[in-house]
Amino acid sequence: MTELNAETILAALDEDQQHAARALRGPVAIIAGPGSGKTRTVSHRIAYGIAKGVYNPAKTMALTYTNRAAAELRLRLRQLGARSVQVKTFHSAALSQLQYFWPQITGYSAPKLLTSKKQLVAEAAAEIRLQLSDSQLGEAVSEIEFLSYSMRSAEDHVSRVNAERFPELVAKYGQLKADRKLIDWEDALLLCTGLLRNEPRVLSQFEQQYRHFTVDEYQDIS
Repeated sequence: MTELNAETILAALDEDQQHAARALRGPVAIIAGPGSGKTRTVSHRIAYGIAKGVYNPAKTMALTYTNRAAAELRLRLRQLGARSVQVKTFHSAALSQLQYFWPQITGYSAPKLLTSKKQLVAEAAAEIRLQLSDSQLGEAVSEIEFLSYSMRSAEDHVSRVNAERFPELVAKYGQLKADRKLIDWEDALLLCTGLLRNEPRVLSQFEQQYRHFTVDEYQDIS
């Protein structure tokens, strides 16, 4: 599709959306309810920034929460001519950075991503001889994810699955991951954050690669 110019991009928005799209420098928060055209505003703001020469598309990253939202934002940007912008979920972006930088820092390949957390939790439960129904396994997975996001220990968490043995289950799950050199999606976020915080060379390279960020669904991020 033919690349749109800056004024054409703005013309497709209403007055409030145009105001948001023109705010290209510094931290900007767009607060909007469902159905208000937030994704439209975000995509046009990025495209407008590129058209005005403020954003370098190769150094721009848009982050969102779900694969579906990322696909929608990516499609809209392509339709606006902003094909070079990286659009990823938070988790996939963290995993990509981890896979790129981990070998540089450690000399080894990054740990593999766990494909089924529920299956490994079931194995952990079996190893400690804890019987859990399918629904309880699902609840255990959710609670383990909650612990990672909230940075809480299993001992401080009152589990609805089995409060007394939940810490043991979490410990066994972690042990199985370590033994098999696996990480889950929450590990990818935490490890990527750790690299950026503790490795100045990694942070410097990352900052040179990406200069402009758009964070969609910011309210969902702990």
